[in-house]
Amino acid sequence: MTLTFTARLNGAEIECLIGSDHALTDPVFCFSLMVPVRLIAGGTLVRAVAGYAEVAMPDIPAGGVAQVVVAHADPGFRPVNRAWLPLGAHIRAKQGLFALPPLPAGVAQPLVPPVPMAEPEGLRLIPQPEVWRPATEVLGALAFATDDPAFARADALARRLTLAPLVAVGGAAMAIERSDALGAEAYDLTIEPSGVRVVAGGDAGVFYAAITLLTLRETHGGSLPCGRIIDQPRFGWRGQHLDCARHFYQPATILRLLDLMALCKLNRFHWHFADDEAFRLQVGCAPDLWRKTEFRGQECAVPGVFGGGIRSGGSYSPADVAQVLAHAAALQIAVLPEIEVPAHAHAINRAIPGLRDPADNGAEVSIQGYRDNILNPAVEATWDFLLPLADEVAGLFPIGMLHLGCDEMPPGAWDGSPAATRLKAEQGLVGQDGLQGWAMARLAGHLADRGIRAAAWEEAAKGNQGGIGHDALLFSWSGQGPGVAAARRGHDVVMCPAQNTYLDMAHSGDPQDWGAAWAAFIALEDTVNWQPVPLGADDIADRVVGVQGCFWSEFTTADAEIEPMIAPRILGIANKAWDRNDTVDGPRLRALAASYGPLFDRIGWQRHTGA
Repeated sequence: MTLTFTARLNGAEIECLIGSDHALTDPVFCFSLMVPVRLIAGGTLVRAVAGYAEVAMPDIPAGGVAQVVVAHADPGFRPVNRAWLPLGAHIRAKQGLFALPPLPAGVAQPLVPPVPMAEPEGLRLIPQPEVWRPATEVLGALAFATDDPAFARADALARRLTLAPLVAVGGAAMAIERSDALGAEAYDLTIEPSGVRVVAGGDAGVFYAAITLLTLRETHGGSLPCGRIIDQPRFGWRGQHLDCARHFYQPATILRLLDLMALCKLNRFHWHFADDEAFRLQVGCAPDLWRKTEFRGQECAVPGVFGGGIRSGGSYSPADVAQVLAHAAALQIAVLPEIEVPAHAHAINRAIPGLRDPADNGAEVSIQGYRDNILNPAVEATWDFLLPLADEVAGLFPIGMLHLGCDEMPPGAWDGSPAATRLKAEQGLVGQDGLQGWAMARLAGHLADRGIRAAAWEEAAKGNQGGIGHDALLFSWSGQGPGVAAARRGHDVVMCPAQNTYLDMAHSGDPQDWGAAWAAFIALEDTVNWQPVPLGADDIADRVVGVQGCFWSEFTTADAEIEPMIAPRILGIANKAWDRNDTVDGPRLRALAASYGPLFDRIGWQRHTGA
């Protein structure tokens, strides 16, 4: 059987054409959009879960073509590019299940090449160092003679990326020493025609000096500019997040992202493996949680939302976790796990019964369209589930921290729950924010008693009782205002404003581009055209402890699709997180990114080349 499938945007409407060379009886068109679907023509909407929909169509005769026209139920979600067309489309008919040909996916490169940029002045290096004192000579070395283990880990990275070795017998002379006078990640690097000298505060500093040498060799035509670099990072938290719940990334893809992070001197990997769509970590305390949600699609607990198709997914085993942790540690990267509660819990509720008040008659709907994506903290079974889960997940990761989630609580949450109403009265809590804050504080306190620091998204600071408390690290994502407010209430904050750091956003408004658009279109320049400590907020400078890029996977249908979304924009995130002098503006970043093009090509990482 040969099926055809095309779809096109027509203003706010999406027209779909499905053809078959064989007759199809009782065909049902199954697909997903980003948010709930409104059917305009072509059949009957028989099932809808968030953005997933099933449309029963009339029988399709052999050689026939059926037309289905849909739109987003919320007119505010107007399609802006190809990524908003149906994903994971398939047909369920009397004859069986049939995947429809996928629509062209991934970032489309611009038809017109960008205007060539002039060579960037100074070092072709991201992030830029604190001090660069150039000399006139060059060192024509490709590798160095050293047995330092931290330097050897950078050599292993180079070899893994199929770059020339960084360590070799008979290589250029190198002297390495460690000094307590420098910070753990700081290094002082002198490059002379006779060799290289590194003074560093610890293994991390030696590693970053090696990354600098590796990068300069690749961006300066195989030789090293002589001079002295004195360098240390602005922030201790330099992160990249990856959403593995909406799309299951193979462990090898995660390791590859960690390698790219190391080249950018990023040191925190935020592993988001739990959300409405799946819980992907194989935990022993609740095996049904991952077994029932690791796959989604037909006859699964979670249907084919976000391009899940007939069946897709996977989960991460203890061996996978151990591999990721070991790989990250060798690259000076710590891994932050996230369990995501009390909202974004549709998958949890599908797998674990009894975590909602059975008397709850509320009608709350999440922004993604789920009607059952919150846990109820007034139900004791919720705590019987959550506390062991938090303990086990936190115990797997040596970072000593657990991200609890706590974003995007649906309006009206728990309003229909008598148990929640009683708990709010008993504890003096006001509204859903008060109850959420109480729940987050209880969970964070449980962790604190075990020496684990809680982290959460910005909403965790809400609540009349003071929110999560317990020295929780908060991530400011909707903008920087919530981060400033949280810092003024005593929280350390990582700035990850969606308008500048969400790398799943489309690069432009071109309908042939790819990605989300609810926060902004994010061009390369936008990743540096902002300040981690906003103007007028100097009083909270000491509380801003980091910068992080985020990648959400609602639009991702294959691992490789993330590559041109992340590169080269990750360079802007990296410079914002490290460069103490904040020396790179938009035009300079574009010129530096052009100099990184050959490096991305050598390591086989796809990159966006748009203007």
